[in-house]
Amino acid sequence: MGIGDVYEVSAVSDCYYVDTGMYDTPEYGSVYILDAERPAIVDTGIGTNYERILAALESVGIAPADLEAIVVTHVHLDHAGGAGFLAAETDADVYVHEKGAKFLSDPDAIWKGTKSAVGEQIEYYTEPKPVPVDRIEPIHDGTAIDLGDRQLETHYAPGHAFHQAVFHEPDDDVVFTADAAGIYVPEYDAIRETSPPPGFDLEEVVADARMIARIDPETLCYAHFGPAATDERLSEYVGVITDWVERVAEKREAMDDDAAVIEHFVEESDISEVWGQKKGDGEVAMNVRGVFHYLDERAEGSE
Repeated sequence: MGIGDVYEVSAVSDCYYVDTGMYDTPEYGSVYILDAERPAIVDTGIGTNYERILAALESVGIAPADLEAIVVTHVHLDHAGGAGFLAAETDADVYVHEKGAKFLSDPDAIWKGTKSAVGEQIEYYTEPKPVPVDRIEPIHDGTAIDLGDRQLETHYAPGHAFHQAVFHEPDDDVVFTADAAGIYVPEYDAIRETSPPPGFDLEEVVADARMIARIDPETLCYAHFGPAATDERLSEYVGVITDWVERVAEKREAMDDDAAVIEHFVEESDISEVWGQKKGDGEVAMNVRGVFHYLDERAEGSE
């Protein structure tokens, strides 16, 4: 597999995904293409290399002018940063949960928040381009996005971010998981945590994973990275994310030094062997900071 390559999702009819090369890292960011009667993509990447998505559409026989739907799982810029650029190159409408719609038409706040959340990783991003208001289709829990020969059913999933939704396509029994089911690492065939600040909430993340489990899809299409048979991955993620928060909380209490806690988990992690040192270390540090924010919010709420 390589950056810019396009692959077929074998378990889902007329569905493909492109490795967007997010953070100059292969097998980290994927955008899905549905060659439906109303052609659609799910998510857009960070915007920096949006041309790879246009090229991927062309490679499966979809001209940019024929794209009809850009479906955004949530407005974090690794999922929605390319929306404005792709909207400018196509006539597609942009579907996003109603709680995230304002961040697409006026992305200044999400741009500032991203710079704060991702730290040094901001070097990989480009400032997002606004999506015209009349091109945005706000959706909510229960909305069915009609693609002609199939539908995407919207399920609100706010644990990772208050503006996140996942999409179930019942004919092929697949869920496009956004970040609600963790990060799938194909090289390890394992699920890893994702807990970025400021929106991460453990209890809601667990509830989201269990909600997807109740849908009981055959296939999960991860934004990070690629498709996988559902098997026991949702229960695996509940265990992974719960254990992750507990370990960070315990280490924070023991060390009483947030910088040292971050350094501990960066040094402990093996993910840099897959994503490279720079991206691996940045991802771990961001996830630790997200747990700190969650723990602080929980402590303030209990006072």
